[in-house]
Amino acid sequence: MSSDDLLETFHVTTDEQLRAVSNLTRHRIMAQLRFEPATITQIAARLGLAKGSSSYHVRLLERAGLVKVVRTRKVRGVTERYYAMAAQSIVLPDPGEGGPDVLLRHAVADLEAAPVDRERHVRMAHLRLTEEQFAELAARLQGLADEYRELSDPSLPDASLVFALFHPASGTRTPGDDE
Repeated sequence: MSSDDLLETFHVTTDEQLRAVSNLTRHRIMAQLRFEPATITQIAARLGLAKGSSSYHVRLLERAGLVKVVRTRKVRGVTERYYAMAAQSIVLPDPGEGGPDVLLRHAVADLEAAPVDRERHVRMAHLRLTEEQFAELAARLQGLADEYRELSDPSLPDASLVFALFHPASGTRTPGDDE
């Protein structure tokens, strides 16, 4: 299956879809399916899940339209289904003021679970930008992410890139404000 067979973008719009992507296990299943299709058994083995648990989560993702069966094959009289992401990227709704940002929470959980003996780059920078600079930086970050997504090779180790560019709430203090 090539990325040409996928929708470019899937917009999460329903409560069912939001509940499906809000679960960390389902987030990790989607990460497994991002580059290559897999069966329930393969997903379970890769994530250390029971087959029943893997099947349950994949069914919820499929019902929400986030993953789909891309091929089947008969193995000893049983039909094996290969699942893949329904789109190259998924867009979540804005969580709203004070709401949990599911994507960032999952990213932090993945970062915390990442092997400590592997190279990691984590940085936070506090910037003072004009609205034009802010927009330019957002476009450049998105372009860079898109450029490297195009270079992704399923045979290479997985790497995650997460960025958040935002205006903090008024009165938010940054380290060194009192100095």
